[in-house]
Amino acid sequence: MTVVPRLPPFAPGMRIGLLGGSFNPPHEGHALITRLALRRLALDRVWWLVTPGNPLKSLTGLAALKARIEAARRLDVGPKVVVSDIEAQIDSRYTYDTLLWLKRRAPGVHFVWIMGADNLRQFQLWRHWRLVADLMPIVVVDRPGSTLKAISSPAGAALARWRVPERDGARIATMRPPALLFLHGPRSGLSSTALRRVGRPEDGDWA
Repeated sequence: MTVVPRLPPFAPGMRIGLLGGSFNPPHEGHALITRLALRRLALDRVWWLVTPGNPLKSLTGLAALKARIEAARRLDVGPKVVVSDIEAQIDSRYTYDTLLWLKRRAPGVHFVWIMGADNLRQFQLWRHWRLVADLMPIVVVDRPGSTLKAISSPAGAALARWRVPERDGARIATMRPPALLFLHGPRSGLSSTALRRVGRPEDGDWA
């Protein structure tokens, strides 16, 4: 029997931010940038896309997908945030494949890809990263010690011509890609990697 993937509720015209990562474990830093994005980007929803496994990271120490999803849902982020296992449902390991699938299954939705500045630093290593930038606008959230390096990274330099001012944040979701916006606000030094190192799986790196 074929299982049909289940998407969170949506409607054409909605502005939905997509925050992908391992969430191993999820923590208040994830919640902080999500609230910032909802407010400054005028989003209707943010979907947390919990990945089965990051191709650029070792799977050693990666908690079970179900446990990470349950931990993410326990965080008090608000009613506009949905935690999804859609990547596992469609057997996707690459962001490009996931975003392309979502665009096709949710026509009329204005998606925005949200990532931390530390991820932009290595964005050129992602599969089809230039095509990712062509699929939907990208918002890069400031992270301690990463933003300047992200701007000067190969991907940051390649996308610089499409950078839009932060004051246009409320319009980014409806802009034609490529479009790149750096978002600044309250910053969290929390890291999933550091939390795992000190043995605090209940708290929660962005990825």
